[in-house]
Amino acid sequence: MRTTTIRIPEEKRNALKVIASIERKDMKNIISELIDEYLERHKETLELLSRPEWVDLIKKGKEEVKKAIPGKKLNELDD
Repeated sequence: MRTTTIRIPEEKRNALKVIASIERKDMKNIISELIDEYLERHKETLELLSRPEWVDLIKKGKEEVKKAIPGKKLNELDD
């Protein structure tokens, strides 16, 4: 596994160190858990972005919002 360096503000790093010592965990394990939780929370976003057709639809929708193009009502949407 490759490693990387991250900068954590001192007050947050100190708090993490306290928690790590209480839980008897390494800092790297805590950071790894946090990354796993973050990725899980954004799983649907990653799935959407992995589909080019969805990315195109999202871009088109954002452009329509900028241009103030009126959207469809719920009863006008396809099932």
